[in-house]
Amino acid sequence: MLVPQKTRYALRALFELAKRYGQGPAKIAEIARVQAIPGRFLEVIFPELKRGGFVDSKRGREGGYFLIREPIRISVGEVMRFLHGSLRPVECTDSNSKKACPLRESCVFLAMWRRAEQAAAEVYDGTTFQDLVNEETEVHARRAPSYNI
Repeated sequence: MLVPQKTRYALRALFELAKRYGQGPAKIAEIARVQAIPGRFLEVIFPELKRGGFVDSKRGREGGYFLIREPIRISVGEVMRFLHGSLRPVECTDSNSKKACPLRESCVFLAMWRRAEQAAAEVYDGTTFQDLVNEETEVHARRAPSYNI
């Protein structure tokens, strides 16, 4: 499954807010700069994330966007499903699919597609934004020069 650019931008924006959790609202321009996301995309994405119950905003000079739940309480899978409905690699794994496949009853690929969907769900649902913040901290710690003799 290819993750759409919009979803990748939304995940990076939420990641940035997760890093700043509890520090007050963050401005779109700052999030855009740090995460290399075009600001216009964020202007479209944040209202969607607000409708999804992930973020809220504060108006004014000290305003911006912030997470409304702790980063450990938001999984990547939850956000991905909200933005594009499912984690299915192909449409035919959905038993309610409107596109009828003539091979569905004897399809040798169906079980594999379902396993792929389940594996993706385990990874995405098992990864919270706090996990990502922790991972970034570890990556930076490994890259930091050591001056020990």
